[in-house]
Amino acid sequence: MGWTQSSPGMTIMASKELIDLMNKGISREIQVSIQYMWQHVRIYGFNHLPIADELKKIAIQEMKHAESIADRVDYLGFEPTTVPATITVGKEAEEMIAIDKKAEEEAITLYRQIIEKAFAEKDHVTRELFEDILEDEEDHHNVFMTLLQK
Repeated sequence: MGWTQSSPGMTIMASKELIDLMNKGISREIQVSIQYMWQHVRIYGFNHLPIADELKKIAIQEMKHAESIADRVDYLGFEPTTVPATITVGKEAEEMIAIDKKAEEEAITLYRQIIEKAFAEKDHVTRELFEDILEDEEDHHNVFMTLLQK
């Protein structure tokens, strides 16, 4: 564990592993915010408007997640990443939503790992931040699973 920030009477510590995981979270949040926004623009066909609206709403939530995580990484004394993970938009509505469902599953797995790591390091603020984000990611996953049901 490395020292990251000190002020009189207070020292904040975070491991490189935790910061790397958090930056991975930022990277994927940036990725899906762009991905979902482009899908919102590119989705066509009958009944596309409610799906497009949902993609836009989720894209905005994901960007807010990226900002919250970046604020925490910065507070801990590290530099937040600005590089998104690989963006995959897809062509047809069903393909887009299947891609998005998988992205949310990956986020859920990552955020559970971050929560465990933050708990082990006694970083309760980071743990609580990711518990809140995890709740949103599970909601997004549910939306995409529901859309894929026939």
